[in-house]
Amino acid sequence: MSLTPLLDYFKRGEVEREVRLQAAQGALAPRAHEQLAILVLLLEDKEAEIRETADATLNRIPVEALQAFLARSDAPVDLREFFGDRGIFPAEIPSIQFDADDALIDTDPPASSDDEEDGEGRQSGVQALAMMTFPERLKAAVKGTREMRAILIRDPNKLIASSVLSSPKVSVPEVESFARMQNVSEDVLRIIGSNRAWLKSYGVVLALAKNPKTPLAMSMNLMNRLTTKDLQRLSVDRNVAEALRISARKKCVANQSGKE
Repeated sequence: MSLTPLLDYFKRGEVEREVRLQAAQGALAPRAHEQLAILVLLLEDKEAEIRETADATLNRIPVEALQAFLARSDAPVDLREFFGDRGIFPAEIPSIQFDADDALIDTDPPASSDDEEDGEGRQSGVQALAMMTFPERLKAAVKGTREMRAILIRDPNKLIASSVLSSPKVSVPEVESFARMQNVSEDVLRIIGSNRAWLKSYGVVLALAKNPKTPLAMSMNLMNRLTTKDLQRLSVDRNVAEALRISARKKCVANQSGKE
């Protein structure tokens, strides 16, 4: 199970108290492994209230649900060891079905629908986000609708924008559209370009390579995966860095020489 953007921020200690408390209550992380990892981290928080809240939340998770999660082949070893010390071990035959995209305890369920919203719905969604507090916007980033994600991916706060990519609902077409955006943070593009699953999509690779906001080293690397036609277009694209255009031009020449 990979490190998600949201979990990464918690591991780096770059999360405000109000958000840490929200996570300690089990109301933030949408995935089981992410939720458990954050709760375990918060047991070492500098504030007693957050440590105690995280411990209480862990104790409220049904033992059978924990055992089913730990029985998964991709359950992190460190979580198995942590719960083993608490006397909870993987189930030999799980008695409940477990979905890795579901939280084990959720005090605040996600939006009920991720369908396209009509014009009026989109407008009300924008207005609703504008009225939200920081923790509420963060919660919307990981649990909200597609329309909310399209807005929050451009949020000036890096934690909120990056956490959109932690949503289990986010789709490859959405990621491709994010990768094309020139008004997202470099962190967002770096996260997308570090995700192997998303890079299986040629559309994502092309969007990142062409986006002038993508870190140059990443664009250079992705350039090697482009088709001849797209490489030629990149070599004359004035929107990208000159170094990238020159490299693309050299690769076009090399490819042409190899065919002769």
